[in-house]
Amino acid sequence: MKDFLNTVHTIDQEILDLYISHWTEYTAPKKTIMTAPGETERYMYFVLDGIQKSYYLNGDKQHVIAFTYPPSFSGIPESFLTQTPSKYFLETITESSFLRLPFTKHQQLMQEHRELETLFRKATELFLIGIVERHYELMAFDINQRFTSFAQRSPHLFNLVAHKDLASYLRIDSTNFSKLFNAIKI
Repeated sequence: MKDFLNTVHTIDQEILDLYISHWTEYTAPKKTIMTAPGETERYMYFVLDGIQKSYYLNGDKQHVIAFTYPPSFSGIPESFLTQTPSKYFLETITESSFLRLPFTKHQQLMQEHRELETLFRKATELFLIGIVERHYELMAFDINQRFTSFAQRSPHLFNLVAHKDLASYLRIDSTNFSKLFNAIKI
């Protein structure tokens, strides 16, 4: 985790060590709904092992928003940051282990250490840039371009995540996803 945070923004290592010391270990079995619509995200998670997905339900159909896996943060960011109820699910795809930090402790430490606040502002900026890039791909790319871009960025997920979930994430019909998967060299 320390290495990951240092790639976002380097801060005084004693402050970073203090911050990391407040994170606790947490594990969740496969297919655990960690956060559901209407629940407020009380923790920020750092993924040590496993894969998770966040998704909306429209009727019975899942619309996958994101996948998280090591090393990355996980959770429902809007709910965590605003302490308001989530509009969607966070579920483990595989057995997962995390470090987690409660919202109140995160806020307290950021108020006490300006460097931590800067670190998380920069992390939020990177998150926003990723969201804008994803939005652009969904709006401007055809299904071949979306598939190819994803295959270049995250080829390991093809063997770790159900193809129906990948198709949902890419906004590609399952039949077309299967055709692309069989036609495009990954």
